[in-house]
Amino acid sequence: MNDSLSRLSAALGRSYRIERELGAGGMATVYLAQDLKHDRKVALKVLKPELAAVLGGERFVVEIKTTAALQHPHILPLFDSGTVDGFLYYVMPWIQGETLRSKLDRETQLGIEESVRITREVADALDYAHRHGVIHRDIKPENILLHDGRPMVADFGIALALSAAAGGRMTETGLSLGTPHYMSPEQATAEKELTARSDIYSLGCVLYEMLTGNPPHTGATAQQIIMKIVTEEAAPVTKLRKSVPQNVASAVAKSVERLPADRFETAAAFAHALGDPAFHTTEGAAGTRAASPAQSRRAVVALATLAAVLLLAALWGWLRPGAARPVIRYGLALPAGQAPVIGTIPPVPAPDGSFLVYLGPGEAGDQLWIKRRDSYAATPIPGTTGTASFTLSPDGDWIALIVAGRLSKLPVRGGTAVPLASDSVGSVFGVAWLDDGTIIYALRGAAGLMRVSANGGASSLAWRSDSLVSMAPNALPGGRGVTFLSCSLGCGVGQLWVLDLKTSRARLLVRGAVAGEYVAPGLLVYTADDGGLFAVRFDLNRLEMSGTPIPVGESTGLGAPIPHISRSGTLVMALGLGNGLSGSSVGGRTFEMVWVDRGGRQTPVDTSWKFRLTGLANNHGWSLSPDGSRLAIGLSTGAGDDIWVKPLPQGAPYRVTFDPRADMRPRWTPDSRFISFVTVRQPGGLYLHRADGAGSDSVLFEGVVDEGMVTADNRGLILRQGSLGALAGGRNITGFRLGTDKVPFPVLATEFDEEAIALSPDGKWLAYQSDETGRTEVFVRPYPNTNTGKKQVSSGGALAPLWSRDGKELFYLSGDKKMVTARVVPGATIDFAEPKVLFQVPDELLGAEALYYTPWDVARDGRFLMVRQVGRESVQAGAIIVVENWIEELKAKVKVRQ
Repeated sequence: MNDSLSRLSAALGRSYRIERELGAGGMATVYLAQDLKHDRKVALKVLKPELAAVLGGERFVVEIKTTAALQHPHILPLFDSGTVDGFLYYVMPWIQGETLRSKLDRETQLGIEESVRITREVADALDYAHRHGVIHRDIKPENILLHDGRPMVADFGIALALSAAAGGRMTETGLSLGTPHYMSPEQATAEKELTARSDIYSLGCVLYEMLTGNPPHTGATAQQIIMKIVTEEAAPVTKLRKSVPQNVASAVAKSVERLPADRFETAAAFAHALGDPAFHTTEGAAGTRAASPAQSRRAVVALATLAAVLLLAALWGWLRPGAARPVIRYGLALPAGQAPVIGTIPPVPAPDGSFLVYLGPGEAGDQLWIKRRDSYAATPIPGTTGTASFTLSPDGDWIALIVAGRLSKLPVRGGTAVPLASDSVGSVFGVAWLDDGTIIYALRGAAGLMRVSANGGASSLAWRSDSLVSMAPNALPGGRGVTFLSCSLGCGVGQLWVLDLKTSRARLLVRGAVAGEYVAPGLLVYTADDGGLFAVRFDLNRLEMSGTPIPVGESTGLGAPIPHISRSGTLVMALGLGNGLSGSSVGGRTFEMVWVDRGGRQTPVDTSWKFRLTGLANNHGWSLSPDGSRLAIGLSTGAGDDIWVKPLPQGAPYRVTFDPRADMRPRWTPDSRFISFVTVRQPGGLYLHRADGAGSDSVLFEGVVDEGMVTADNRGLILRQGSLGALAGGRNITGFRLGTDKVPFPVLATEFDEEAIALSPDGKWLAYQSDETGRTEVFVRPYPNTNTGKKQVSSGGALAPLWSRDGKELFYLSGDKKMVTARVVPGATIDFAEPKVLFQVPDELLGAEALYYTPWDVARDGRFLMVRQVGRESVQAGAIIVVENWIEELKAKVKVRQ
């Protein structure tokens, strides 16, 4: 190691560990380094010493800050920058891939479609930066990295920072900003003020090279190249590659015009021209000013084309198509007892839009219903009770459904279910039916995606990752692949991915998305986690997005709409429904806390306190302190998803946790002094904080935790893990002895899902819910020796058990939404009297059920603490919105904005 590198390593040793040199250029040397604080690989760029000596550290760091705020999917972000021991450096992500320069050196010329796609995506990045006042000044193949084929523009604004920091003294270094082959004429002549059109010129040169194998101007020396840039027109690309489409050739010609005013005004306009087959310039291509034989031939062709157009016009009166079908919007307010169940999968329309299927109520639990266009009422579908996920076949004749961890198919018109898969099927994580007659479903715990023939047979693994969970697959046409939701364990932001079933490779499409569907012709419609519905161009052959996502509306005002779209263009969504996977659309409504007595009568807790839910982090939860004086509640506000405490009966709520990532599901310690909570921060796990808000967070258990509580003796923890595939067999209950254990021990680990843990006040009995009977029921076992006994308390479906404060009753919500109590019968072993219904729980008290894991708590006097939706947005949850021929409106919106 040379002295300079040794000195650099020592100076950065506390923050970065340099591993090896990646390359060197005219201005900087690039190293692969380990970011010690965040435990990640980074690219560390260190400016050449002679350049650093002229610039000075303080000025460079000040100028580079203006570029650090750029956030765009095709811009490589800036992680860090600074000066140490005379070195000026900046830090970027390390992208495993190659530069466009490496690809061109290997292939010389690229395919026309690939070249245009890369250019349009880079142009999108440039347009974003230009609108934020940043000019790149050094666009070249070396600064375009390719990650899974997607371009990422590096060194964004670095040249500007260098120029500004040098104060016009760059000549003292013997270095220049920009690379001669890609410099605009104004940059080559050292004009002080450069505009966005300079970047457009450079990008045009990059596209020129991708198409022809060389930049527009070449020479033996930099001086020769600059002289040609200033004095000569670029040769038309069609002269060097005849297969280039005319609109692409014209766009290239306009982008490399010598006079800035003759180029595209914006990078967005350049990108649009590349995608518009009708685009042309006056000259057609750079360098063609006078008429030529070729132009004469084109004139003849133009006359022939005009004659053809006139002939088509004459035929139009006889052959013209009918008028575009009108877009029709309407709501379906179904009869009482037939509305979709809140917090479940949205209704699925038939391919031809003639009917829709949705999950609704049933006597023995939730079941599927079918609503036909020519019928007022819906009809329940026999044999579908307990459905957790479902979809329709491409022809609309079959339903694929998952019940109690088993995948089967059922004729829409009625009949016997046909089993398809029963091993490790993820119940609530979605299913997709492909055109090729196969079905994709999620593994238990969302640990991957499986594939099985719709005619039966063995399942095969379609996709799996050790670091990502996968769910909610949606079929792409032709059986080519699926879109699906995926993210790392404990992540707080959804990500939309695409899986290529031909190669079994998957990659990220959109960060911050909660659902996505392909819509012909060539569009991907997705819901962002901020509630917006967007459409973006999508290439089915390459499985790639292109262009800028366009907002297409359809917001319900109740949070993120999760629609389904039929092939005929019918859009269907339901108010108050989430997708059961990544959140809920209840965000945006107003709620209040109410006391509910044993007869079902409601009384507001504090009429002055109302709260709104605007986030998508689900299962926030609330908990009443054992002494009844305070309420701990997970709230999603503009500051993030945090734990708050509300004094009772009155008093202003105060915030207890302050991490920007989601904290949720608070539980009180038995002495009412501390609150435990689950978090998705890093490291994730079960944390503890003083209930008065003082002090800092402490970690009780580090790992993926879905529920957690401190035991009655304050010596241990009970955890529920496994919904993200952390443990085999799905959701399981584990224990952890504080100060003793290093890993959790199994308390209840079976092939079924166990969740909603509730420990009795004396710490001897564990209540929980499980799907072991084929539907979710409430059970009780001894604790901690759970294998010494078991008692099923409920029948007919139940969830969310909760003990009374004296431990003499166990409450739960029945499958038909009734509050039920089961009184404990004293004895050597636990037993219960016949369960008794207390009251019917109205939907208004379950409106936040998808966001709050256990939708009540209970006070010492036996009253229930529940949440009630209030305000003008209190619409009928479950009302279905239908937009027929929505595809016509979508195409119009996309065409206008492209």
